[in-house]
Amino acid sequence: MNAAGGYERPAIAGSGTIAVGLAAVASAAGPVTLLARSESSAGKAGQGIDKLASKLEGADPGKVKVTTDPADLAGCDLVVEAVVEEADVKGELIRTVGEHAEDADLATTTSSFSIGELGERSGHAQRLFGLHVFNPVPKMELVELCLPDGLRSGIAERAHAWCERIGKRAIEVPDQPGFVVNRLLFPFLFDAVRLMERADMTPAEVDDCMTLGAGHPMGPLRLLDFVGIDVAVAIGHQLRAEGGDESHSPPPSLERLVAEGRLGRKSGGGFYEYE
Repeated sequence: MNAAGGYERPAIAGSGTIAVGLAAVASAAGPVTLLARSESSAGKAGQGIDKLASKLEGADPGKVKVTTDPADLAGCDLVVEAVVEEADVKGELIRTVGEHAEDADLATTTSSFSIGELGERSGHAQRLFGLHVFNPVPKMELVELCLPDGLRSGIAERAHAWCERIGKRAIEVPDQPGFVVNRLLFPFLFDAVRLMERADMTPAEVDDCMTLGAGHPMGPLRLLDFVGIDVAVAIGHQLRAEGGDESHSPPPSLERLVAEGRLGRKSGGGFYEYE
C-alpha cells in the first residue's frame, strides 16, 4: 500500500454497472482485478469494460483482469464490494474477499446500509470503509467516503489518495442511512411521484418543470428510471427502516411497477419507454 497514491493493486468484487464502471475508471491509474460470480457475468463485464474504456481518456481494458476465482485477490491491497443492495449478500461477499485478500483494505459501494453494521456482519470491521460512487461512474465526480470509527491506521489517507488518483472528489460523510445524497434525494424523487399522481400530470410534465424551471439536468421521474425503480424501492425501504422518516417510504405505485417488471431503462420501460 502507498499512502501517496492510495492503492497499487485494487480489485472490484462485482460485475454490474457500478463494478464495471469503477473498474474501467480505475484502469487509467493502473492494473485492476474484477471478481465476477460466474463465467457468464465475467464475459458480460469484460465486454462492458471494453466499451467504457474506449470512451475514457487513459483507460486501458488490457489492465483489467476479470476472474471468477477469489484466490486471485490474494495480492490486492484494496477490494471494493459492488454488488446488489442486500445486506446479507454484501456481508457474505465482504467476508469472503477479506479472507482471500488478507492484507487488503476493504470498501463497499453501499448506498443505504450502515458501514459499521456491514463491517460487523462481515467480520472485517477494522478494514471496511464506505466508497459510495455514483452512476454513471465515468461521469460522476463525487465519492461519498464513509470512514467509521475504529478503522485500522492509514485507511483514510489511502482512500482519499486513491479517489484523487482515479479522478474523483471524495467528501467524508457520516455513517447514517443514505449518507448525504440519497438521504436528501429520495424524499424528493418519491414526492415527485406523489405529486404527479395527485395532480394527474404526466411524467414528462413533471420532469419538464424541474429541468426547465429548476435547472436540473434530468427530471425526477426519468432519474428514477435511470437509477432503477427496484433499486429506488430497496433504498427507500432501507432508509425508512433505519431512519424512521416516512418521507423515505417509496410510493405504492413504485412497488407496482417493480411487480410488473417495469424497472426503468434497464428493463426497457418504467415511467418512460426505452428501446
